[in-house]
Amino acid sequence: MLLDLRTIYAVAAATSIILGCMQLCALATGRFERWPLWWGLSSLLIGFGMMLTVFRGVIPDAASIVLANTLTWAGYLLVLVSVRSFGGLRNRPGFYVAAVAGASFLLMLWIEPEGFAKRAALVSLLLGCCDIAVVREGVGLARREKLRSAWILVALFLPTAGLFLTRAVFAITGELGTELFPPGQVPLQWAAVGAAGLLVIRSNALMLLATERSRNQLVALARHDNLTGAMNRGGLEGAVAGLVGRQRRPRRVALLLIDIDHFKALNDTHGHAAGDEILKLFANVARQQLRSDDILARQGGDEFAVVLPGLGLSEAMRVAERLRVAFTTALPQRPGLDQPPTLSIGVTEGDAASQTLDALLRDADEALYRSKRMGRNRVQPRLDALAS
Repeated sequence: MLLDLRTIYAVAAATSIILGCMQLCALATGRFERWPLWWGLSSLLIGFGMMLTVFRGVIPDAASIVLANTLTWAGYLLVLVSVRSFGGLRNRPGFYVAAVAGASFLLMLWIEPEGFAKRAALVSLLLGCCDIAVVREGVGLARREKLRSAWILVALFLPTAGLFLTRAVFAITGELGTELFPPGQVPLQWAAVGAAGLLVIRSNALMLLATERSRNQLVALARHDNLTGAMNRGGLEGAVAGLVGRQRRPRRVALLLIDIDHFKALNDTHGHAAGDEILKLFANVARQQLRSDDILARQGGDEFAVVLPGLGLSEAMRVAERLRVAFTTALPQRPGLDQPPTLSIGVTEGDAASQTLDALLRDADEALYRSKRMGRNRVQPRLDALAS
């Protein structure tokens, strides 16, 4: 089947312009940051650039060649800007302006018909490299934010990068021909159809990323304490269940139950704002002392739980003592407070697969209250551990 490349370009251009308008409408809702602006403008520039290309041979070459390719290249760069903006990364406007101006200058030098191969190689190489840069940013998003849809972004941009780089090779070797819309069969016609289709599909990729990020943020809010950033009870239950997995394999864990001593006196003397400051201080100290896969949760009030995967009782006792000392060291001096806050900690261990979280918390709670009865500001293991 002989494909009409001019028609393919026209359809892709019109679709890109429509998608650009839709993306700018998404920005107008106020639900997003600035990245839909760059994403929408990129689609519009690509669409208008391709539309000017459709009129190659009808309108002046300065518009259908130089301006068309410059707009397309600027649009592709804005795709990269939007992805980086979505990821919270800084962009360098000077670099992008220089890249567009440099490409435009070369296009003007090669505007004559015999310069087609050079123009095709240049533009294809630039677009391919830009797609590779987007792929790199997508991999970074997937790793930093654990966004599964970022891999969809990678899967959508990687093929077009290959297509553009292949087209650049064809242009350099002279296999692409001498004009964009020749009367007969041309190489990579089906590739042009595929690239146009991917261009349409990937225009919605960032919306998928935004939807997943919003969901993750809602889940995080539902599972975390707003004041300290530690997990709440629901988050703790989910995290402990996740330690075992679907196979219900045995998983040794240690659990610390921590109470801030004299916290009520602090609130009564210095007010609830001071109490909140101490709660946040403890959470920050705990995060500094714990491993990345340890779980910190606020049980309510001034009581916290810490789950230590893979540790036994003696190791957990050392962690608890280190945490107790670090908290005391980090406390700010507060005049008028007779008894500064300290930590009483109860420690237990068990198997997360065979014991419920409530059972582990009961054991740790018994150890915690024994710590308080013995004078506070100390670490105590569960009672049967002392007997053994």
